[in-house]
This record gives sequence, structure tokens and C-alpha cells, in this order.
Amino acid sequence: MNTVYATETAEPTAHEVTTEVGAHAEVSTKSEGLAASLGLDVKLFTFQLINFAVVVAIVWFLILKPLTKKLEERKKIIDDSLDKAKQIDTNMQMAEQKFQERIDDAKAEANKIIERTQEESEKLSVAMKAKAKKEIELLVDQARRNIQIEKEEMMQGIKQETVNIVIAAVEKILDEKLNDKKDKDLIEDTLKGLKG
Repeated sequence: MNTVYATETAEPTAHEVTTEVGAHAEVSTKSEGLAASLGLDVKLFTFQLINFAVVVAIVWFLILKPLTKKLEERKKIIDDSLDKAKQIDTNMQMAEQKFQERIDDAKAEANKIIERTQEESEKLSVAMKAKAKKEIELLVDQARRNIQIEKEEMMQGIKQETVNIVIAAVEKILDEKLNDKKDKDLIEDTLKGLKG
């Protein structure tokens, strides 16, 4: 073994190679001895390891890879759906905000219309009161004129009746009929006496 260490830089000799192969064989026998002590067959274990690697490769390429691809696609679809849902939610909030603004505008417009309507109704009420007052004044004026006319007509009628009564009374008193001029003069004098 000393020669192995002394000639490290030189080419290994046949003896050294055999020594190393022997050491490997010794290690592999020790491994086989250890595997045998555990109840394992190294060749069978190697085949099973190769079979396991083949099964893992088949499962990976035929099941896991397509499955992970599908999962990534699903994840992308779900992420897109979530993004769309967020966008829809944002749009809904904006629409609600615009709707609320329109409602507020409509309320303000309705309040303005109500105020204008109240102002117009007050103006109309004042105008109608003024018109009604004028109509009442006209009716009162007309009634006064009618009363005055009726009073004058009644006075004329009373005067005529008075004249007729006076004429009848005078005729009875005088027992004679006066002529029209005398009648008229007599009536006027009588009326002047009644007024005075």
C-alpha cells in the first residue's frame, strides 16, 4: 500500500489496479453482505429500482405532466375569471355610483321643478285672487248701477203713480178735468212741495 501512495503521480501499476478492484469488490461484497443481512437481493433491488424509475417516468409523462398542464390551464381560467369578476365588480360599483349620481341629479331637478311649480302656483294664486277681486268689484259696480237704475225706475214709477194719485185726487176735488198744461203745472207744483 505504501507504493500506491508513493507513486500517486505516476501511472498505476497492475498491482495497484488489482488492489483497487479488490477494494471495490470488498466494498461491494460488504454492501451485498449488508443488503443480504437486511434481506435484500441487490440484483432484484436494482431491477426494481429501474422498474420504479420507468413507472415514475411513465406516470410523469403520461399522467402528472398533462395533469399539471391541465391544472395550470384551470388556474389560468380561474385567475381570468377572478379578474373578470373584479372588473365586473368595479364596473358594478361605477354603475351604482353613476346611478346614484343620476338619482341625486333627478332629485335636485325634481326639487327645482317643485320650487318652480310652487312659485308659479303662488303667482297664479295671486293673479286669480286679483282677477276674482276685479270681477267682484265689477259685479258690485254692476249691482250698484243696476240698483241705481232700478231705484231711478222705481222713483220714476213712484213719481208717475204719485202724479196719477194726485191727478185723481185733484179731479175728485175739483170735479173737473184739467187740461194737459194745467195738469202738468199742478203736478210740478205738487212735486216741488213734496221735495221741499
